[in-house]
Amino acid sequence: MVKHWRVDREEKYEIVEKWFLKDLEMIDGKEADTDNPYFDMHFHKVYNMEAYSCASKYTFARTLNKLNAMYLKKDFKIVNFDDTYLNDDSIWSSSNRDFLVVMRVCCYAFNLLCLSLC
Repeated sequence: MVKHWRVDREEKYEIVEKWFLKDLEMIDGKEADTDNPYFDMHFHKVYNMEAYSCASKYTFARTLNKLNAMYLKKDFKIVNFDDTYLNDDSIWSSSNRDFLVVMRVCCYAFNLLCLSLC
């Protein structure tokens, strides 16, 4: 965990606390159906966290999930998150591929229009 503050025009960062991914047991998003930046990380102790935004909370959870799959292959739970936004294969989880998402939605809409006209 990093503490961030500004002194005049200079930004300062200080490492406040460190955790190991191998000790993470669960990530609790608290409320999957609301735009909520708060979540809990369960280690030997539960840490209440606040992300910058709900999108950054989901990005953080996806990153931890990928790191776990790549290096540890440990079974830890991600609860109270919307699975649609957690999976990279979903068209809605695109963080930097907005154009691709719009193109897919337009393609689906065009297909529906063509089917309705037939």
